[in-house]
Amino acid sequence: MLTVALHQNWKVHQLDVANAFLHGQLTETVYMHQPIGFIDTNLPDHVCLLQKAIYGLKQAPRQWFNTFTSHLESIGFTSSTSDPSLFIFHKNHIQLFLLIYVDDILLTGNDSEAITQVVQLLHTKFTMKHLGEVHSFLGIQISHTNNEYFLSQPSYTKSILQLAQLSECKPLANPTCTKLPPDFAPDPVLSDPHLYRRITGSLQYLVLTRPDIAFSVNLLSQHMQDPLPQHIYMLKRLLRYLKGTIDFGIPITKSNMCLHSFSDADWAGDPISRKSTSGYCSFLGNTIISWTVKKQTTVARSSTESEYRALAALTADIIWLRRILSDFGISLTSPTDIYCDNTSAIAIANNPVFHARTKHIEIDHRFIRDHIHKNTIRLLPISTIDQTADILTKSMSTSRFQDLRTKLTVINNPSVCGGILEQQD
Repeated sequence: MLTVALHQNWKVHQLDVANAFLHGQLTETVYMHQPIGFIDTNLPDHVCLLQKAIYGLKQAPRQWFNTFTSHLESIGFTSSTSDPSLFIFHKNHIQLFLLIYVDDILLTGNDSEAITQVVQLLHTKFTMKHLGEVHSFLGIQISHTNNEYFLSQPSYTKSILQLAQLSECKPLANPTCTKLPPDFAPDPVLSDPHLYRRITGSLQYLVLTRPDIAFSVNLLSQHMQDPLPQHIYMLKRLLRYLKGTIDFGIPITKSNMCLHSFSDADWAGDPISRKSTSGYCSFLGNTIISWTVKKQTTVARSSTESEYRALAALTADIIWLRRILSDFGISLTSPTDIYCDNTSAIAIANNPVFHARTKHIEIDHRFIRDHIHKNTIRLLPISTIDQTADILTKSMSTSRFQDLRTKLTVINNPSVCGGILEQQD
């Protein structure tokens, strides 16, 4: 949304609903004990029949969403078929787009007067605050200049470091390492499994603006139940990397609306299960808008098979991205270029002859080929050195990591003067 708004020179407004859950109308019969302090002394054993939702009620979030969306539909908005949190108003030349997450709302479009009218109509139904142009959304700090947004989470990163008692730690330049040490020094804080799970869960939210740590967080998340000393070591290393990159984030720049993607896989990367890791990312112009790191569900019998599975997953993601862009009025007439560094996978995708050696990936094969024929995607070769998605699949040296981090467009906040990270691997 921010990328499209910046490209179209639209302002993005931010709204907040006060006591959102209290607006929901209940359609089910729900009884509640009389609240403490308001018990009727004459009828102490009676219960309350709820007419509207309250906080703590399981139905409250759904009923609030239904109430709000019903009001949006009454004033002319329609729900996107691709994303239920996106609502679209299209009448004559007016195009408005509204995104909602619980009680936080973003509103943009090509007509400022229509936006003002929508805000007034929402005010008549709900108690709302108009917070002006977007500056902070769901804990994500959004800095805005004329031609750029910058998304980062410095306060959230600091809170994670405080939780781990590493606010004054020595920073590192690389969150991973290509070779683990033979012995691991005990850590009295992070060795607590409960704290390990809490911090790792918090890091998953940080990945929203930090794709450079996506691989590390994915690796740590696989050992939430029983973290071993090496996992404690890797977690601490990642936190020390964050210490030196607190103000890092992703820029949203004004560029073309051309969608292109990178796909990669680390074949049999897990030393125990021998499952491969898929990694892919998509850019709209110069702005990264989607990225994923995921361990494949079954063992791949060749590097080509692992790469092909990553391509199939990316293709499904691209189809969804193209639908979303279509909802925003961005019509992509040309196929999405996918860059892959495995020539065998590209050859299989473009070869109509189906060989016996590739029958075990027949479904993925047909899925990708269908979308090649429909001009949804186009597979292009790229050298491994230039493969941006490589950072999402494996540990690597510091120089290689920093080079790919730049290609991933993860940079320091331009308004912040940062220090120099210590070069360690």
